[in-house]
Amino acid sequence: MAKVKKFEEIQSWKKARFLTKQIYTATLAGPFAKDFGLRDQIRRAAVSILSNIAEGFERGGDKEFLQFLAVAKGSAGELRAQLYVALDQHYLSQQQFESLSQEATEISRLISGFMRYLKQSDLRGSKLR
Repeated sequence: MAKVKKFEEIQSWKKARFLTKQIYTATLAGPFAKDFGLRDQIRRAAVSILSNIAEGFERGGDKEFLQFLAVAKGSAGELRAQLYVALDQHYLSQQQFESLSQEATEISRLISGFMRYLKQSDLRGSKLR
């Protein structure tokens, strides 16, 4: 794997950014926009994914990065759970739900793979060089 120099190069971060944009769009109109609690929570979960990837990367330590990636993965799970609530409340169509849920699942899979790679790699963060 090529050395990542900035968090914007990380595939899971790129996908999380795209998913966050989709979540904001999905929550802008109709009854979803008026359910302030769920709307704000699902947005926070989406933002948390890309934010934790970025923050963990910028801290420069492998163990810290792994910890932040674990939080990002957890936020992806939280987002998927909230998508079920939105589906059950008819805020999302089945098609919207499946698309957004699939994106969140893919991001979670990418984060897991990245975590596995970092645990096995000889690469060390800038704090450890």
